[in-house]
Amino acid sequence: MSAIDSLPPLRDVIASHELSARKSLGQNFLLDLNLTAKIARQAGDLSGCDVLEIGPGPGGLTRGLLSEGARHVLAIEKDPRCLPALAEIAVAYPGQLTVVEGDALEVDPLAHLTPPIRVAANLPYNVGTELLVRWLTPRDWPPFWESLTLMFQREVAERIVAQPGSKAYGRLALLAQWRADARIVLHLPPEAFTPPPKVSSAVVHLTALPEPRFPADAAVLNRVVAAGFNQRRKMLRASLKGVAPNIEDRLIAAGIKPTDRAEQVPLEGFCALAREVAKG
Repeated sequence: MSAIDSLPPLRDVIASHELSARKSLGQNFLLDLNLTAKIARQAGDLSGCDVLEIGPGPGGLTRGLLSEGARHVLAIEKDPRCLPALAEIAVAYPGQLTVVEGDALEVDPLAHLTPPIRVAANLPYNVGTELLVRWLTPRDWPPFWESLTLMFQREVAERIVAQPGSKAYGRLALLAQWRADARIVLHLPPEAFTPPPKVSSAVVHLTALPEPRFPADAAVLNRVVAAGFNQRRKMLRASLKGVAPNIEDRLIAAGIKPTDRAEQVPLEGFCALAREVAKG
């Protein structure tokens, strides 16, 4: 493992600060700094950007982002044990790293960030999906972020990029693809982490679109999609009967067969249905 900066190897940092990964915090540390730099590069040219990182742990990806030229990194870390290691990185990169101790679900990062903003994170497994949904469903669009470069369990990553007709296709795919371009850019085996998780991981890169891919009211679309996939084995005329009156007529008007199931309907079809439902 060659050095990417003047700081010690991560294995030494973890040993000196006694940072064993905690399952309760969804922690799995990446120790290969060449790999963390590679993940950082998936976020694109960072030289003119502030970067939000969630769950930096001992700072492997943090160092990758800074070594790849990020203008400024805001790292939100819940585990106080990791703060001394992150403070050492802040000294090595003066003025470029701000560390906030707290829960990413509760901290407002925008007070510490200047646009353009990108998000890059090896997300803790236990909050990753919830954070992604929040970032994809703000009140106003475009969002505060230009892109998201996020590591998930491979199964979650595949749900984000899934296409109609696949078992992975569902609400997460529709939320992501309605307002962003989403693609898997990197696969990581369990042995890349300490401790090794039981599953493989993947990095997903999402680029925010200037406006949604198809017109629809966000709240109505979310309600239609949730109802359709909550009973994904049922035909849509049955799973959506509580969403609006005359649902069969609305499905037909949207160009959808009432006997189709949710996993057969593309994003454009759900948006068309949401517009029909919104008519009242």
